[in-house]
Amino acid sequence: MVSALGGLRRRILTPDARQATLKVRGFPARNPYAAACLETAGATFLAGFGVGAERGTAAETAALLSEIDSGRRGFAFEGAAMALAIRDGLPIGHNHHVTDFITAANEHLYMIYVGVGWALARLPRRLHRGALAGATDPVLRWLVLDGYGFHQAYFDTDRYVKQQYVDPTPPLVSPRHLDYVPHAIDQGIGRALWFVSGADPAAACTLIEGFRADRRPDLFAGLGLAATYAGGATADELATLRDRASAYRREVGQGATFAAEARSRARIVQPNTEAAVAILTGSHVADAAALAIETRPVHLTINGRPGFEVWRERIRQRCLTAEPADPTVSAAPESTAKAES
Repeated sequence: MVSALGGLRRRILTPDARQATLKVRGFPARNPYAAACLETAGATFLAGFGVGAERGTAAETAALLSEIDSGRRGFAFEGAAMALAIRDGLPIGHNHHVTDFITAANEHLYMIYVGVGWALARLPRRLHRGALAGATDPVLRWLVLDGYGFHQAYFDTDRYVKQQYVDPTPPLVSPRHLDYVPHAIDQGIGRALWFVSGADPAAACTLIEGFRADRRPDLFAGLGLAATYAGGATADELATLRDRASAYRREVGQGATFAAEARSRARIVQPNTEAAVAILTGSHVADAAALAIETRPVHLTINGRPGFEVWRERIRQRCLTAEPADPTVSAAPESTAKAES
């Protein structure tokens, strides 16, 4: 049962669902399947946010979200994490909602960290410390900035994408490696470009090619992650992404590998996931996920470098874009209107 306070929190905190539609955002709806994938992701995110805002405990939130159709579930946990991080940041109640959520829904660990980044984008800086209280993993904390970057490019597209704005005062998630902050944010912006382009690989690549050369590797890594996790493209279109981004094939493959591990950990691997991983990495989801687990470090700093970037580099070194691992695996047909992701 939802308390009166919980209902009030949901009404006050939850963004208008229309803000996640392609029409309102000004993103192209190039075909029914792509549009359904992208809009379903946004709608499910906001639904998860609402549950996280209104429910009394993180455990109750996790239990309710576990009933959501598996293909959409990760986005719901991401949205709930945003709501719970906002609650942690507010000077009311305790600040271990995210900690409790990670305990209750550890299979969605990566999405939870990204969701915390969304919260930082909406909270005043003085409340960031509380919102970050549950994001304690020194390596995964960089995913918070990924979430922040996605939010900024998704909701402030003109500035962050068209004007290629670089935030001079981004959130502080670590006192070390401040020079890595824009790289982590660009990874999130790259993910957002999948939505900004309407899941059109050619259009997304064109957008990235308009950025400075030194920003493109992180942007392509984010694009590879979103193309694999969110879906919306056919096998032929994913092959276009692979070929068009050939100079950044390892970065795209690294992003796809992260997506494979996120979906594998949450046990929500789908046919389009398998197809994307095969096309963008030449591997199977299980193998890509195993690579991500095997190479993941545990320290904030390794030989003077961010552990998170060392992790990504280890994957890039072993990630080769090749022909699909299984030619019989294909993405959803272009005529499919139901989102699988």
